Amino acid sequence: MNETVLITGGTGSIGRRLTQLLQQAGYQVALLSRSPKSIPDVRVYQWDIQKGHIDPQAIATADHIIHLAGEGIADERWTDQRKEAILNSRTQSTDLLVQALKTNRHKVKSFVGASAIGYYGGNTDDRPLTETSQGGSDFLAQVVRAWERSEEQVASLDIRTVKFRIGVVLMAEGGALPKLVQPIRLGAGAPIGSGQQYISWIHLDDMCRLFIEGLSNTTWQGVYNAVAPTPVTNETLTRAIAQVLHRPILLPNIPAFAIKLLYGEMAIVVTGGNYVLNKRIADETDFQYQYSDLTRALENLLG
Repeated sequence: MNETVLITGGTGSIGRRLTQLLQQAGYQVALLSRSPKSIPDVRVYQWDIQKGHIDPQAIATADHIIHLAGEGIADERWTDQRKEAILNSRTQSTDLLVQALKTNRHKVKSFVGASAIGYYGGNTDDRPLTETSQGGSDFLAQVVRAWERSEEQVASLDIRTVKFRIGVVLMAEGGALPKLVQPIRLGAGAPIGSGQQYISWIHLDDMCRLFIEGLSNTTWQGVYNAVAPTPVTNETLTRAIAQVLHRPILLPNIPAFAIKLLYGEMAIVVTGGNYVLNKRIADETDFQYQYSDLTRALENLLG
């Protein structure tokens, strides 16, 4: 095949697994990184979003771009400064890529961008949401809307653009799962708030396989909800983790107000919920999930 996929934000948990699966599928992988370090079988190019610098060779050699870069939503409390960093890390990085595509000769055929189900709002209860559902108005929804607008600039350059609104990615390292697993292992796990808020989840490998399908299959275009077919409640997820770990759930639910005291506005990430459906993937594609069943996904990750 010998096509090259350029990944931004490729040194995180998702990027590392995505690199492995791309290489297994016969692609060359290159990364854009602030600090170019040697990674076996991967070309690493430098970029600096703050300074507006990007190595032109990164763009010149790419056949496809996967854009994952962005500050972690749940890494720190949402001060005004942190909110600005969350927004800017997504929009400014995309703007820099767009500028590089405009000003450098390139052969980029597809652009696959990360987005998030936060688009619909932090808490939409049990209302089923599809790709055509209305966006929310809270902080996360505003961030995602701006993020998707910046990615639309790529489509205007006549490059096929796919955007994945990603749900809660279940992975062994990083993300939400280890934070949920730790107290359960210690016998101190419990559902959060009412426990009835929905979590639209996806296994890391299915997430990565969707990205690969999005760049390789020319019929994919526009926005897709990257979630497993079966959203579950926070309580169902908590009890399923406990079952896989052979641990009891003994404690009452953790009150939502306690989470809010601890995390402030960022608490919506765990106290809120969305019932998001993968309608376009189910109706328009023949993509097959490896992990559509939550218990099987957890056994794979925690086994």
